[in-house]
Formats: sequence, structure tokens, C-alpha cells
Amino acid sequence: MLQAMMQAKVGDDVFGEDPSINQLEHMAARLFGMEAALYCPSGTMSNQIAIKCHTQPGDEVICEKNAHVYIYEGGGIAFNSGSQVRAIEGDRGRIRADQVSAAINPDDVHKARTSLVCLENTSNRGGGSCYDLQEIKKIKQVCSDNHLKLHLDGARLFNAMVAKNETATVYGGLFDSISVCLNKGLGCPIGSILVGPTVFIRQARRIRKVFGGGMRQAGFMAAAGVYALEHHVDRLAQDHAHAARITKALENKGFVTGIMPVETNIVIFEVDEPYCAPDHCRRAKRGGCSGHRHFLQPAAFCHPPGYFTRDGGSGD
Repeated sequence: MLQAMMQAKVGDDVFGEDPSINQLEHMAARLFGMEAALYCPSGTMSNQIAIKCHTQPGDEVICEKNAHVYIYEGGGIAFNSGSQVRAIEGDRGRIRADQVSAAINPDDVHKARTSLVCLENTSNRGGGSCYDLQEIKKIKQVCSDNHLKLHLDGARLFNAMVAKNETATVYGGLFDSISVCLNKGLGCPIGSILVGPTVFIRQARRIRKVFGGGMRQAGFMAAAGVYALEHHVDRLAQDHAHAARITKALENKGFVTGIMPVETNIVIFEVDEPYCAPDHCRRAKRGGCSGHRHFLQPAAFCHPPGYFTRDGGSGD
């Protein structure tokens, strides 16, 4: 990957003249069967751009109560888009079609206009849980019936596709927009891709500029994304296997309780006396559990739980 970055051809992406970024965007759009794509510095930015494109100030966005777009993006839905959130309590970060249907506001001037549904796959706070594709299809039907847009925070979407043996084009056919992180599990130092229709991406490019996300010779970073899509996707299965091994080892520890079901590359568990999460992490670090792509850390929401992830933590 480093060699690919060093040999990248670069230009000015603000003017659409960076060949490496153009290559990455075309590759991502083709992969998902979408018309166009936009390279962004982070998953948070690509999510926030999508929400801004899909909503108007005063609208309401439906998502799960622990969704990254709601709790880990600095209040961006309110700050950037002037919209409010209808937070639904789901199952390990996943919501159902009937819940979405029940949360849609009626056409009443007293109510905020429901305009967007956001899903997260895999769910960070859900311990890397994967959506059932049939449930997504049901949610899509609810959105279509009620003229709502459907956005996917696919920060770990490739993890879900590898775990469930699914294809990118299936997701591209279900969502109005998808944000996919190139960092985290895919190993890039920076970057996220937002895919969608041409008109949507044209508006997204304008909003990216307003958000300060226009970059010049960013092809050095985009080349890492191209390399990752070509070489790293299949390797995510190895991360999943490592997470499963860690889980099995934790199950034999008397001080470990409450391990969440592990589907992909995130392990969330609680520690009991005589340990607390920070102490456990320090002990793990002394034992060699630290490095470039894996670590053990207490997340902000874990007190006293411990939190392990192979993809870079709670967010961008």
C-alpha cells in the first residue's frame, strides 16, 4: 500500500483533476452499481454530507438510538443539517421495518417532516452486528411507500458482506446513498467513499467544499484506497477469525462477563472484580496486545465494559 501511495499520480481534486481520486471514485461507483462516488476525508464527513443532501432544516431523521450518525458525530445532524433525530431502540444497533413505519410522522404542521432513514452496517455499538438483508429490503419498501430516503452508514459494510457472503451491488440497489470507510478494517490511513446517483453526488461535492473537505493532491491517500479495494477485502475474514479466537479465550476468564455476540471484528465485554476496564487494558498492553491494526481499549461508553476492535475504534 505504501508503495502504491508513493507512486500515485496526483492533481487538484477540487477541480476534478486528481487521476488517483478519479480512479477510486469510478471503482467504488462500479463496485456498488451506483452512478457516481465522492472521496471524503472521513466517514463522519461522508455521513454528514449525505444527511445534508437528503434533508431540509426542521426535518426528522430516523435511526437506531446508538447509531454512529447520532451519538458519535458531534451532534452533526443538528449542527450541519438543522434536523432532529427520532431514535429507535433496536436489537444490537439494528432496527426493523415495522419500527421505522411506526416512527414516521404524519403529514401535520405540528410535526417535523420525516425525510430520511439511516442504517448502520455493521453496528459499532452492536458489537459488529450485521443486518439481515431481507429486513433491509422491508425497510426499503417502507421508505419507498412513504417517500423517504434511505442512507447506509457502511463504515464496516465490507465486514458485513464478507461475513454474510453478500455483494456490493445488492446494497447499491437498496440505498439512496452509502458511505464506506476505507480506513478501519481496510487499513487505509484516511478516507471514506460516498456513493449514489449522479445528481446526488454533484450536490454532495458542493457540500463537501462547504464542510472544508475539498482536497488538492489527495491522490496519495486515494491510491491507498484503490489498493485496499483490490487486496484487503477478502482479508477481513482473517480479522473475523481473530475476533472469534479472542472471544473464545475471554470466555475462559473468570473476570470476564457479558460478552456480546461476535459476528465480525468487534468484541465488547465487561470485566468484573478485581479488575476494571482501564486496568485490564493496561495489563493487556503490557502483555503485547497493542499494535498498528489491533488494540484493546476502554471505549467512552464502556465503564466498566472492555472493548476490542480490529477496525480503529468508535469512529473517525
